[in-house]
Amino acid sequence: MSILGISAGYHDAAATVIDSQGNILFAGHSERYSRQKNDADIHIDLIAELEQYNIDHVAYYETPWRKQLRQLYSGQGIEWHRLTTGQVLQEQLQGFFRNVPSSQHSHHLSHAAAGFQTSPFLRATVVVIDAIGEWDTITIWAAEYDDLGQATYKRLWGQKYPKSIGLFYSAITGRLGLRPLDEEYIVMGMAAYGEPKYADTMRILANENLHVGVDHMWLPTARDADIAASAQLVAEEMIYSVMSRARAFGYSTNLVYQGGVALNCLANRNLGNYFENIWIMPSPGDSGSSLGAAAQAYGGKIKFDHAYLGTRISGEYPTAAIISSLLRDRITGVASGRAEFGPRALGNRSLLADPRGPDIKDQVNAIKRRQQFRPFAPAILEEHVADYFDLPHGFIDSSYMQVVGRCRRPDSYPAIVHYDGTSRIQTVPANTSGIRSLLEAWYRETGCPMLLNTSLNIRGEPMVNTRADADRFEQLYGVKVHS
Repeated sequence: MSILGISAGYHDAAATVIDSQGNILFAGHSERYSRQKNDADIHIDLIAELEQYNIDHVAYYETPWRKQLRQLYSGQGIEWHRLTTGQVLQEQLQGFFRNVPSSQHSHHLSHAAAGFQTSPFLRATVVVIDAIGEWDTITIWAAEYDDLGQATYKRLWGQKYPKSIGLFYSAITGRLGLRPLDEEYIVMGMAAYGEPKYADTMRILANENLHVGVDHMWLPTARDADIAASAQLVAEEMIYSVMSRARAFGYSTNLVYQGGVALNCLANRNLGNYFENIWIMPSPGDSGSSLGAAAQAYGGKIKFDHAYLGTRISGEYPTAAIISSLLRDRITGVASGRAEFGPRALGNRSLLADPRGPDIKDQVNAIKRRQQFRPFAPAILEEHVADYFDLPHGFIDSSYMQVVGRCRRPDSYPAIVHYDGTSRIQTVPANTSGIRSLLEAWYRETGCPMLLNTSLNIRGEPMVNTRADADRFEQLYGVKVHS
């Protein structure tokens, strides 16, 4: 038996396939097939990739009729052709898998299942914070496995639309001229350059739900960086209030954190003030709920060893060729093996660079057509991380770039240190991944245990998926991409 999980219809559509033993056979994002950033719908080429699996059940990540009621309440009206799961799946899967049994699962429970059932925990407090599900914007769950190994969830607390941390932050993203539900991470990076001068205004906007229907008249003369800093501060205050509430239930000191807001790695640095052990899966937003829906239908623990779950580019990882390019050009690309599931490149679809050069950050930002203030992440051999970075309490590693830590040697590695002295760290454990073998070889060659690692794309485009995408990137942007 294989279960296909689908998240689609809002933003960042994705699909996941789980077999009868809880192994993840595939997980991928629709945008990487359509080449449309944040694509809301399942692309036909993604469907074609799914056809190789013997699908016995299709699980959808939310309850359509509940979502339609909320849209009616908010003045958006009802889409009568998307009222049932059958209608949505027929539209999204374009008639494929039409005779396969299906199920629907609540939006926030799909988030919770994606996190808990891939976590190392047998018992955990699960916190979900996003923009909006059907109605929920925050939920807290008590999760554990029963005697049969089936995951159980008890809802402890929740908050509903229109009050929403995620919608507040997305409204600020739009106010700054950026794309909501896509470029919130730019706001987070911009915050380091500002002062939270408008925090009181932001608290009013958030507490009175004035982010709903936001326009660009807010703070018309304010510096963008000060708006970003104010929004980040207030968002953190609200997130930590939720974490304090969750911890006060006393259920477990293990935290599973899900929803799009969990991608705010700056806020994540203080989660250890509330919980001892923290798990954030590499795709905590809606795309990851394709895995969550499948996990709900499966019921038990999911085997999650890594995030390399998407389209495969065949061949050995080109370690020697990458090292040669880095020594010569200092910047190069790689597209090899299976694509990463989640928004972070983890070494298989990456733009890599020597982190020691003073001009490297500006060069990589120019290639990617990003704002020059934008920071980059270091990928570092896990056993060396304590010599270079301070990982926050609660994180024994940062395999999926989910948290920032203070860099201990910022002057030596300027390309991977942000203006506030932190870095969004990717720790690479001793395993068989290509990025591990590359870092080991780079360390032997240079004595440096890390590389700058960013996604192989330019701003506004999805990550490279296939070899053809890599060839296009190489031709357009003049960077060698190894496979």
